[in-house]
Amino acid sequence: MDPDASHADEPCIERLSAITLATRDMARAVRFYEALGLTRTFGGPDALFTSFAFGPSFLNLTAENRGPLHWWGRVIFHVADVDAMYAKVLAAGYTPSFAPSDAPWGERYFHLSDPDGHELSFAKPLESTP
Repeated sequence: MDPDASHADEPCIERLSAITLATRDMARAVRFYEALGLTRTFGGPDALFTSFAFGPSFLNLTAENRGPLHWWGRVIFHVADVDAMYAKVLAAGYTPSFAPSDAPWGERYFHLSDPDGHELSFAKPLESTP
């Protein structure tokens, strides 16, 4: 029996999609990353969330304007089936921050914190409809 065959239908992480960083000043951060040559694909200087593309990956910025900046950001993994990964996480006894949902930037996703408090996001691009 092939040892990998038993896991063939199991939800798995396919690739690192993005890293999201917190910022106190979105306009300043957008200027910085645009100066480095990253291409903005969503958001902008006045947005609460901005995304830059480079190769097959993304660097996201999220505005964190309340209190001291204690949150570093999140790692985003692409998966084949967000809902199946969510079910796997629940079956393992872990509690995600929220159920899978569709985001305005075109992904279905949910968040989960690891035991040390690092935030992980599991996502899949939404299918475009004509």
